[in-house]
Amino acid sequence: MKSVILLSGGLDSATCLYYALSKKHHCFCLIFNYGQKHKKEIKKAVAIAKTARVEYKIVNLALPWGLGALADKSKTIPAFKENRKHLPSTYVPGRNTLFLSFALSFAESIKANNIFIGANSIDFSGYPDCRPQFINAYNNLLRCLNLKIKVLAPLLHLTKGQIIKLGLKLKVPYHLTWSCYRGLAAPCGKCDSCKLRAKGFREADLSDPALR
Repeated sequence: MKSVILLSGGLDSATCLYYALSKKHHCFCLIFNYGQKHKKEIKKAVAIAKTARVEYKIVNLALPWGLGALADKSKTIPAFKENRKHLPSTYVPGRNTLFLSFALSFAESIKANNIFIGANSIDFSGYPDCRPQFINAYNNLLRCLNLKIKVLAPLLHLTKGQIIKLGLKLKVPYHLTWSCYRGLAAPCGKCDSCKLRAKGFREADLSDPALR
């Protein structure tokens, strides 16, 4: 089967790619440059795709409005905060909806059967487009369009520790992945993504190969 993979260069999307490959899917990766402050995650995504020996395309998006702290240079990346009552400023409005729409167009053009997204609804920052309701709603949209394409989110109900353990079995090159919201020489260790990644490796009782 042909499948389109949303590849960000992070831990979840890399695991998603290798999961699809383990199920014998013929994978095509889409990597998005949507104006994020740093391009490190794009370079990492390209390295992961090349290591997996799969085709990839970089999609450039120019959105002329506020995109949250990940893309707005006037906003700082917030530190991790437990039990947050509001969406963090790192939330990019409509990001996964946009990504899936581009993936849908690409999937139709190459007659692909599936779109894989590394969304996770347990160890995440509370983004509304990472929840089961969102994935189900998008699949309902595809059915309304009489399409046989499905959005698959195999990591949706897994903790970060469970994702990492699965990835180790699949030989995911975690040393190539980048999760930090900042594009520094090394991960900051303070943002939501860094904290959740560290939590996952602790749960898996492993050291993070990207920090060695």
